[in-house]
Amino acid sequence: MKEIFEWNRVLFNELPGVFLLEVIFRSAVMFTVLLLTLKLAGKRGVKQLSIFETVIVIALGSAAGDPMFYEDVGIVPAIIVFAVIMILYRTVTWLTGKSKKFEEFIEGKTECLINDGKFSVTSFRKETLAQDEFFSELRVKSIEHLGQVKHAFIEPSGEISVFFYEDKEVGYGLPILPALFTEKNKIIPKEGTYSCSFCGHTEKQKPGTAKCKICQKDEWVASINTLRIT
Repeated sequence: MKEIFEWNRVLFNELPGVFLLEVIFRSAVMFTVLLLTLKLAGKRGVKQLSIFETVIVIALGSAAGDPMFYEDVGIVPAIIVFAVIMILYRTVTWLTGKSKKFEEFIEGKTECLINDGKFSVTSFRKETLAQDEFFSELRVKSIEHLGQVKHAFIEPSGEISVFFYEDKEVGYGLPILPALFTEKNKIIPKEGTYSCSFCGHTEKQKPGTAKCKICQKDEWVASINTLRIT
């Protein structure tokens, strides 16, 4: 009876069994080279990665992985690839230290997303960050509404840094809890304090419809002013 799979080809790709010993040797060599390369890159290179450093790691991973198990990929060419990547890494790192503009181009720069409890709409539009995703980041930091937030920044690493108002300074703000935010409406049901669902601008409103003074949008959410529990 003919086998469905040619197991020798599937498992070994028709290579001799002794090649498994070569794979062990190749893996050990490339693992050592990769370890030494990241050691030379320094602690910054293996902590919070920037876009540039992520590219470097992907390139190193590709250069390290192929020689481990591809018979037709030699170890020496892979090591040369490592050397070139590290020279480029050191060169770009040196240039970022010499030129602020080059550093911003490679690493990106810090952008203010929330200022005094309201979105910095211009900065927010520059970032590829959806509102839901941003709200999720804030909720992880135990934030219920934007009135608790004095400033929020997106760092070059992609992390969100938040600076809070003191309890006595917390005012009404746009709620970011899903159950409250989804109640946004173009029609204001009763007099009270409301926040623009787009930019977070907060003011007292009377029943009816209204356009935001900041962004000209017309969807509103009832504001809250609860204190942050830490």
